[in-house]
Amino acid sequence: MKKYFPFFFGIIFSLQLVAQEKINQFDANGKRDGIWKKYYPVTKQLRYTGQFDHGKETGIFKFYCETCKDQPMAIKDFSSNGNKASVQYFTIKGKLVSEGEMEGKDRVGEWVYYHEKSNKVMTREHYKNGKLEGVKTTYYPDGTKTEETHYQNGLKQGENNYYSPEGILLKKLQYVDDKLSGEAVYYDANGTVTIKGYYKEGKKNGLWQYYKNGEVEMEETYPKPKNPEKQ
Repeated sequence: MKKYFPFFFGIIFSLQLVAQEKINQFDANGKRDGIWKKYYPVTKQLRYTGQFDHGKETGIFKFYCETCKDQPMAIKDFSSNGNKASVQYFTIKGKLVSEGEMEGKDRVGEWVYYHEKSNKVMTREHYKNGKLEGVKTTYYPDGTKTEETHYQNGLKQGENNYYSPEGILLKKLQYVDDKLSGEAVYYDANGTVTIKGYYKEGKKNGLWQYYKNGEVEMEETYPKPKNPEKQ
C-alpha cells in the first residue's frame, strides 16, 4: 500500500494546482469572477492581473506595459473605501510617480505627484468628479512652494501665484473661467514691483505700467490703437 501513496499524493497535488490556476472565469450570470489575467497578444507580456467578485473588482489589480516585465506601471487597491480605489503610478524602473484615489475612471480627493529624481512631493492637487477643484500647489525639490493655482470645476478660477526658490512672490495673476482676467503684478527677485497691469479674457487690457527702482518708467494702454497708415 505504501508504494501507492506517492502516486495518490501526486494526483491530489496536481488537482490542487489545477484548481488554483483557474483564471478568467465567469459566474452563472456571466460576470467575471475570481482571478483574471490578460496578456498582450504579440509579446505575451502580462497586461493586468486582479480578482473579481461577481463582476466587481476586489483586492489589488496590477497593470503592465508591453516592456514592463515584472514591474507594474499602475497598482489599484479596491480593498476599502466602497467604490473608490487607491491608485499608484510608477515608472518602468519602479519609481513612484503619483498616487491618489479614483472612483470609476474619475480622480477624486487629493493627488500627489513626486519629483523625478527624489521622493519629494512636486505637486498636490484636488479633484471632484474627475475635475480639478480647489488649490493646486507645486513645490521645488527642497519643499519650497513654487506655484499656487486655484481651480473650480476643472478651470482656473481666482489667484495664480508664482514664487522664487527663496519664497519671494514673483507673479500674482487672476483667472476667470481659465482665462487671465483682472490685475496682474510682476515682481523682481527682491519682491519689488516691476510690471503692473490688467488682463481681460486672456489679453492685456487697459493701463500697463513698467517700473524701475520703484518708479514708473513707462506706460502702455491696451488694446493699442490701430495705425491709420496700415489700414
